[in-house]
Amino acid sequence: MWGALLLLLWVLSGMAWGTQPTGGYCIGNSCFALFEMVVDFSRAQDICSQHRGHLMTVRSSVDHDSLSLLLGNSSGQHWIGLHLPKGCPDLTVDLRGFQWVTKDTTSNFLNWADTPSDSCSSSSPRCIFVSNDDKFLWHEDLCKNPKNGFLCEYSFHDMCPSFKNTEVFYTTPYGFIVDDATSLPAGSIAEHPDEIKQVCASQQWLKAPWSCEIQGGGCEHKCTRTPENGPVCYCPAGFIVNSTNDRTCELATDDPCLQLNCEHACYKYLSSFLCTCNEGFVLADDMKSCIDFDECTDERQCPADEEKCINTLGGFECVCEDGYRLDGGTCVDIDECPSAPCEHMCDNKPGGYDCSCFDGYKVDPSSPDRCKLYCGKEECPAECDPNNKYHCSCPDGYILEERASGSVCMDIDECEYESCEQFCENSYGGFECFCKRGFTLVDGFKCVKEEIDGATPTEVTKVTEGMEVVTVAPTHRPSAVSVGGLVGIIICTVFFVLLALFLLHRILYSKRKTGSPVTLKAAEGTEAQSLQQVTTETASEKM
Repeated sequence: MWGALLLLLWVLSGMAWGTQPTGGYCIGNSCFALFEMVVDFSRAQDICSQHRGHLMTVRSSVDHDSLSLLLGNSSGQHWIGLHLPKGCPDLTVDLRGFQWVTKDTTSNFLNWADTPSDSCSSSSPRCIFVSNDDKFLWHEDLCKNPKNGFLCEYSFHDMCPSFKNTEVFYTTPYGFIVDDATSLPAGSIAEHPDEIKQVCASQQWLKAPWSCEIQGGGCEHKCTRTPENGPVCYCPAGFIVNSTNDRTCELATDDPCLQLNCEHACYKYLSSFLCTCNEGFVLADDMKSCIDFDECTDERQCPADEEKCINTLGGFECVCEDGYRLDGGTCVDIDECPSAPCEHMCDNKPGGYDCSCFDGYKVDPSSPDRCKLYCGKEECPAECDPNNKYHCSCPDGYILEERASGSVCMDIDECEYESCEQFCENSYGGFECFCKRGFTLVDGFKCVKEEIDGATPTEVTKVTEGMEVVTVAPTHRPSAVSVGGLVGIIICTVFFVLLALFLLHRILYSKRKTGSPVTLKAAEGTEAQSLQQVTTETASEKM
């Protein structure tokens, strides 16, 4: 049951009336409402659509009878839902080229005035109005010309039958009261002679008090929700709720609630009385005071993606997200691009927009809706005033250079101007500063000695276009051998390995030659002779 009431609340929330109809009539599964206000055709259709309806269509004699009933005591001209969006009337067809606002182009009932319009402009839409003065014949006029009123039509499928053999007044969700109808749409309130109230929900009549969010639960004074009984009606001090209809207030001879001193309300539970709070509040720990409850913590509130929940004192409200606006009870996207929010190009998207730039430009980081010159290369053509070729501009980080072929923008090497205190790396349109290990980059160009307090020092600190980038050193201790020393060790090791291999090869080669005695002797003689010349003296030399 409560699910049906929540659905009903959602339906009624989209039917907040800015203007009330002056009359209405329901038959079958349709209701018709009469509005007496001076508007043009477009505004009349907007008002009808805000309440999930449209301008009345008169496609049968039954519809015409309903129209006659509603306008029987009215004067002036009233719009109905027949129009010609473009072109001129065609008198050779039944509807003369007109169509109903429901897009239908056929009708079982026609009631044209004898005299058609004497002039026509294909660029001016034409619409139909009726008047009580000539039995509600169909007259055409420019849609932009205001009339005295209009009729709305509403169709429904969830309904309740009317009560028989009793005098009941029904307040429809469309804003008018009827006392004679075969069926009523969901959300209608029935008021009985004994002051019992009922609401139509899910094809059945529910007795008050119902959900407090719907028409105050039907209570004469106020409605609240209790932990035990659900919705209950309560009355001001000195009054109690009528036990017959559970909604009206009557004078209390002995008010038991006065002793409780409740901040908001008191209600009867079984054989005792307890304090309770108005909707949107909860009882404090003293069981008497009431504190505000944040309904927005319930994700079921404001379920549409385009809505957001705003908590208020004792309640909440659903408002449109940024970039959306309320239209006909729903939030629709605002197309910001026609208002030219971007300097160059604008691309609308749900809830906002994106700005982009023409070739040769990029989005300005300090102002996303503006563009600034951009090159991205070592040199680019300068942007010059077409009326003054000597008045040229270059992107930031570039300098203008005039050549015979025209002006160009050359990248400035900021590193040549000692832009950084320690190390500098040039880039197109900018530069990077970074520091040696043990220093921290400050103000984008200065390097300050770090005071290490048990932490691993930073190895390199860089800045690119004003944004600091820090690279943390590894946690292991680096080797004490330098890169040059390590290379020298490797070269020496390779040399000695090659030398050993060479000597081994020579020894093996010599052994292969000792297979001949003559060769061995000659070799030994030669070797001995060679060694004698180096280390000893001959006998003849001693003599």
